[in-house]
Amino acid sequence: MRILLVHGFTQNARCFGTFAGCLQDLAGDSNEIYTVDLPGHGHSSDISAGPWATAEMLGLSFGKGTYIGYSLGARICLHLALSNPDAIERLVLVSANGGIEDRTARDRRRVSDEAMARELEEGKDLEAFLHYWTEQPLFATVPQHARMIDRRMRNTPAGLASSLRMCGAAACDPLWDRLHELAMPVLVVAGMLDSRYAYAASRMARLIGDNAQVALIPGAGHACHLERPGAVALIIMSFLRSFEVGSN
Repeated sequence: MRILLVHGFTQNARCFGTFAGCLQDLAGDSNEIYTVDLPGHGHSSDISAGPWATAEMLGLSFGKGTYIGYSLGARICLHLALSNPDAIERLVLVSANGGIEDRTARDRRRVSDEAMARELEEGKDLEAFLHYWTEQPLFATVPQHARMIDRRMRNTPAGLASSLRMCGAAACDPLWDRLHELAMPVLVVAGMLDSRYAYAASRMARLIGDNAQVALIPGAGHACHLERPGAVALIIMSFLRSFEVGSN
């Protein structure tokens, strides 16, 4: 089994922490787990690309396998699943949704993202921005050590600004009406304390159909895989093993 972990905004390939180790322990040495730097992050900070182009690059680089995406990473994996479904054997979406449906809300988010992008470009201190980002209510339940500010410092202000503009939630058209196209096994995961995304996870699974399952993690918020890494890894690996290619 080949598994690719796809990170969220302001993170990079090194920001899966204990979760990646738990997943590898459960998967065993015969299964390979990879990570990647999305455009605007880590070693890919100089690359700018929208969601469809990013998805294409991801599929071409990694090839066929299991994709596990968190937040921004889930958004990119969803675009890949719709544009190149043959690349994905199994899909796990952590803290995902189908996009901002209300045009007014999407416009407000675009203005907010543009303001943050400009602050980054105009010299806002990267470490200060990362502390601001990880101290939002959305991440209040993430332990300090799991926020990995030191690892996020591999990013650049310009790269994060580009990611906000190109692949932020406001930059992507809503995909709710296309979820039924997904035919591969799909697991949608969210923390129960993150009520908005927990609702979105249940809605996504319902719209995808019988090939989708939903897992809501007790006592965890948006970054549930960083808050309860062992529990989330166990749920994901149990799902993956139940749909191993060639097991039927």
